Amino acid sequence: MGEILPLSLSHVNKFLVLTNRLYMLLHFTALSFLVYYRLCFFFQDPQTREPPLFPWLLVFASEIILSFIWILHQAFRWHPVSRTVFPERLPQDDNLPPLDVFICTADPTKEPTLDVMNTLLSAMALDYPPEKLHLYVSDDGGSPVTLNAMKEAWKFASWWLPFCTRYKIECRCPKAYFSISENEGGDFDGSFEFHADKKMIKEKYEAFEEDIKRVKEDQDNSGDTTGKIGQNHPPIIEVIQENSSCEIEQVKLPFLVYVSREKKPSHPHHFKAGALNAVYRVSAVISNAPYILVLDCDMFCSSPASARQALCFHLNPETSPSLSFVQFPQKYHNISKNDIYDSQHRSAYKVLWQGMDGLMGPVLSGTGFYIKRGSLYGNYKLKDTDLELQQYVGTSNEFIKSLNQKGTADSVTVGRTFPEEETLLLASCNYEIGTKWGKEVGFLYGTVCEDVHTGFILNCNGWNSVLCDPPQPQFLGNSTTNLNDLLVQGTRWFCGLLDIGLSRLCPLIFGPLRMSLLQSLCYAQLTYFPLYCLPLWCLAIVPQLCLLNGIPLYPKVSDPFFFIFLFIPLSALTKHLVEVLSTGGTFRKWINEQRIWMIASITSHLYGCFDALLKKCGLKEASFLPTNKVEDDEQTRLYQMDKYDFRTSNMFLVPMVAVITINISCFIGGIYKVLSVGNWDQMFIQLFLTAYIIVVNYPIIEGLVIRKDVGRIYPSLALLVTSNILATTITCTLYSVLRKA
Repeated sequence: MGEILPLSLSHVNKFLVLTNRLYMLLHFTALSFLVYYRLCFFFQDPQTREPPLFPWLLVFASEIILSFIWILHQAFRWHPVSRTVFPERLPQDDNLPPLDVFICTADPTKEPTLDVMNTLLSAMALDYPPEKLHLYVSDDGGSPVTLNAMKEAWKFASWWLPFCTRYKIECRCPKAYFSISENEGGDFDGSFEFHADKKMIKEKYEAFEEDIKRVKEDQDNSGDTTGKIGQNHPPIIEVIQENSSCEIEQVKLPFLVYVSREKKPSHPHHFKAGALNAVYRVSAVISNAPYILVLDCDMFCSSPASARQALCFHLNPETSPSLSFVQFPQKYHNISKNDIYDSQHRSAYKVLWQGMDGLMGPVLSGTGFYIKRGSLYGNYKLKDTDLELQQYVGTSNEFIKSLNQKGTADSVTVGRTFPEEETLLLASCNYEIGTKWGKEVGFLYGTVCEDVHTGFILNCNGWNSVLCDPPQPQFLGNSTTNLNDLLVQGTRWFCGLLDIGLSRLCPLIFGPLRMSLLQSLCYAQLTYFPLYCLPLWCLAIVPQLCLLNGIPLYPKVSDPFFFIFLFIPLSALTKHLVEVLSTGGTFRKWINEQRIWMIASITSHLYGCFDALLKKCGLKEASFLPTNKVEDDEQTRLYQMDKYDFRTSNMFLVPMVAVITINISCFIGGIYKVLSVGNWDQMFIQLFLTAYIIVVNYPIIEGLVIRKDVGRIYPSLALLVTSNILATTITCTLYSVLRKA
């Protein structure tokens, strides 16, 4: 017998590991000297030490928090790996396992129905045996628009799928395919038949677009409102049946099901996690495939190869027994060259997730992952009796029966008939009452970041994950291209992350006993990431006000410790720059990431922390609003021009304007103070810090005083905030001068 070739391989970049660990050693040594310098302050004579105690304590506390988060961050850099897959070594199609696909949508007003259907069509066209592919659209809004649009998509799929298969089309999302300037045809590009078929398919797609618009208009004219329907409706399960048209009846299409769980205003619905659990149960009694692809409605399959690539890990005997899911990175088709909002989340997918992949695997990231169905069942095998099982997973006998099926081709019983009453029970509000759903079974509740929470518990239960990041993106989405959506979305994420950090499942306490210490530190960094708001607010105000009043908080240029305080920020900035450049970014991209980190820290991080604390105290309930995915031409134009769109809430604008105004006024006043007193060596670091904040955040200044377009900061707000800040600053300065006099 010949040697069995592996389905996947992992690669450790030894040079990167070596440089990362050398950087950690040098930076940690510098941090130790910084702490020593700060602690020595407390042993000085209170009568002779120059800086006041309070601002010194604030700055020291900020440095401690930044050092703590930095230490947590290094776990990602300890052992990064990359992976290679060999899908050509997979078994023949007849021996491949069945696959379920969940596509989640919630609100057709914010998630355009045509885009949702394009995602559906791209998933139906995956390079996988259609008889083994089962798609479920989870419509949490219960909208007739989505259901009727699916029926239209089914008709168009009977033309689209054969076209993609016949001509080996790579991009199988129709909207994306027909928007490409030169549609791909590969070996068939010169074929008359190909161009004739492409023209015919394009005409049918345009007719499909019109059908979707008509469905939406018919619903609008009927008088129904999505908001009312979305919060109060019965469960709806409908199989989209085959079209009986004789010209397409021979076409094999995947199995397609519409699922809308029951929702009542009086019953907690647990957001996306609740919707996923409902469709998870329904699919178990219909198809029960052993592997599930989860997609957000705006994340279409840009390549048909992802299923086979994921199975290279799931079917690999070396990794499969403990493997829960294969995570693909989220990538976006609407990212500009310099990505001013860091919408592609470069650091997460290019650095952090690769680092976790060398430990126990990346965190579950909401979309674009292939998960093993059995890993979400918890510890059901420990239940000895049917009664214990019913208390664990609910009273459905059909669902309990599905637990013991392996999801092979023989056990998948899809077709025109299915247990309709059972599926309606599984999608009802009351089914989860008295069970472990959302606590130990399925996707977990308790936070709007259900993906991170679920991934953390899977790791705690001994499951691993892998990152699959092939050169060609497998999934492409539509990312936020305006400041408002970015900060609103960030507030929700950071609230959810801190929820986990403040819960009994705190990664620093709950994690180390159940997983590797480094993996626990990775999760801790994610959950405590919102705490950046505390040191950044402090370091954006306290040193500047002390600069204005001639109070030094850092060592003189002639002091040996000066080089420690200079080395630490330069070390961190250089490391960030190297990572950006090594992952395909540019210097401008690095500046943009620095800027958006500062903006998010003083806005969405702060409000996310407030929301998490209020929720912890029982003063506020968790909320989840889908990100608006309707494209705005003006927003897109500004984004492509690298201009910030400041049309956002005052709760986000006021902190930005306040911080930049304080820094400008203190920098000007500080320069005057230094020139008049001559103590530049004492104030150099404070001058450098203030100047850096001003330079990096120049677009805010531009939005305040230069720009005249619709995306500027309105003068009324700018004048109000600036006048208040200047008045306060002048008052504090006069008070300080009079006090010394």
